[in-house]
Amino acid sequence: MGVDVPESPFVHGDRVQRINAGRYEEQEIIGALRVVRAGDTVLEMGAGLGIVGGIIAKNLRPARVLSFEANPALIPHIRALYRMNHIDSRISVRNEVLMAEPGHPETVSFHIAKSYLGSSLTPRRNRQTVEVEVPATDFNRLVAKESPDVLVMDIEGGELDILRHGDLFTFRAIVLEFHPGVYGVEAMREAKTIIRDAGFERIAPCSNRVVWACERPRGA
Repeated sequence: MGVDVPESPFVHGDRVQRINAGRYEEQEIIGALRVVRAGDTVLEMGAGLGIVGGIIAKNLRPARVLSFEANPALIPHIRALYRMNHIDSRISVRNEVLMAEPGHPETVSFHIAKSYLGSSLTPRRNRQTVEVEVPATDFNRLVAKESPDVLVMDIEGGELDILRHGDLFTFRAIVLEFHPGVYGVEAMREAKTIIRDAGFERIAPCSNRVVWACERPRGA
């Protein structure tokens, strides 16, 4: 998709091959390519390496992409990717966690795993992690201020809080990954029901069991 990825401690081995073959976060990228329109404001939760947001910013001509990433070690490498691809005027990243539950704390513990892909707000049994405190920002307040059109969300289980307590009605489309390994199959079903009840329709060609691309019907 025309995005160059800088060298970093997080880009090595099989991950390089997956990136080069277009398989890294492939389903999320397919969904984003379907729903993001020129001029949109995109809210990305869980920037990871910055590749998904970078592809959106470089290829789909959104007005801006507001990215959030909880892992502080990833932030300089994400920003390096933005600079390398000359998209840093359109996309930015903040080392903060968005939370929607009323009365959430000002900071939250984030558990960094050996592989950044396994890092999460939820501590995993039998997995060694390093715990850091990350600022928590109110999701609903941010949404009210920025009026984003599209939500792209891959936050290792934290999506359940956003879906249960977040204001989804400003969004035209959502692309998200579910994590039943964190909260179970029943909670994943609950999450899917919340999305449907909020007026979104799953786009079948761009979705599978754990990654959904959803959009409101035109005119809705």
